[in-house]
Amino acid sequence: MGLAPDGGLFMPERIPVVDVEKACSFNTFPELAAWLAKHFFEEFSEDELLEMTSRAFAFEIPLKEVAPGYDTLELFHGPTFAFKDVGAGFMGQMMGRLADEGKAINVIVATSGDTGSAVANGFYKVKGVNVTILYPKGKVSRFQESQMTTLGHNIHAVAVEGCFDDCQAIVKKLLSDKDFHDGYRLTSANSINVLRWIPQSFYYFWAYRQWAARTGRRFPDVVVPSGNIGNLAAGVLAKRMGLPIRRFIAVNNSNDTFFRYLKTGEYAPRPTVPTLANAMDVSVPSNFERIQCFYNDNYDILKSEIEGYSYSDEEISSAIREMEHRFGYLSCPHSATGYLAVRESGADGFWLSTAHYAKFINVASGAIGAELPIIEPFLSISRKEGSHTELPPDAEAVKNLIMSY
Repeated sequence: MGLAPDGGLFMPERIPVVDVEKACSFNTFPELAAWLAKHFFEEFSEDELLEMTSRAFAFEIPLKEVAPGYDTLELFHGPTFAFKDVGAGFMGQMMGRLADEGKAINVIVATSGDTGSAVANGFYKVKGVNVTILYPKGKVSRFQESQMTTLGHNIHAVAVEGCFDDCQAIVKKLLSDKDFHDGYRLTSANSINVLRWIPQSFYYFWAYRQWAARTGRRFPDVVVPSGNIGNLAAGVLAKRMGLPIRRFIAVNNSNDTFFRYLKTGEYAPRPTVPTLANAMDVSVPSNFERIQCFYNDNYDILKSEIEGYSYSDEEISSAIREMEHRFGYLSCPHSATGYLAVRESGADGFWLSTAHYAKFINVASGAIGAELPIIEPFLSISRKEGSHTELPPDAEAVKNLIMSY
């Protein structure tokens, strides 16, 4: 299930506290992930989970030293070049085992860019599963759209005439429609779903293992570019599991609902505005509920563990240019907000690099003042002709589409 019957988000009944020293003993991320997953998904054996994680995580997740004092966890080496490959890949493997031949599972997902392509790839040709991806028409990059619309088979792309929040509102409405939900085995693949969200906590352990081994230190600061704040909530989950993280620094773009909440204690969403970091263009972050739950809705305790920053398009462009000129390192606009927060806060730890710069080639080129070549496989994917359905921001229209499969 994506949402709970009352419309809220699921949380684990209990949060396991794990042996961090043992977590740091694993030599590969799939082995570590399988061991951590066993603490949550006890109905599967560790061998079964290792088979799933080995298929889902057949790529590197390196902690890269951009320059002395500037470390970043590169989460973009997966099949769609974004951090969401981790959660979506795991969820696809798990859903394939939960599906049966008698009745299809219908997965619905809202995306501001990267989630849709990761889910499309993670669920592509998974038997017994249909996937409907809602994205805001004209507000994702050409490459992102190609990744979602060119697969076919069980992947159905829908361009919604609106913004990401409209797409997310449709998902929540359909998931809370009990008759439709039950009749069509509806679930979500956004980070609101625990199968997508929980495995995101695993790479915090992998990052810590690398950072501690290289620096000999403990208690890192972790900077998290934040939109729907599922990644941040997964980091807090990792900390509750025993990972010794000193503090989190959540970074917004101009859609800064969470940043303003950290400053004032008031949760006051504003209309979403388009930015260069479009995967963070979220004004109503659904995982805010999980953050509140972790801290028992105690603002003072939350503030003691999470700091916030927010950056404009101009500052993001400047950061991309600065990293390329100073360090020879190309960054996507979302990851650049992490660099800015490390620089401004003096964080001793690392930031999460959430996507490959080539997914945002026009932004990167504009920032550094030179046209960057489109590298493979981005060029080939962008040239593919895709197919999608265009719909108004109306839940009934999306429901009818799903019923037609």
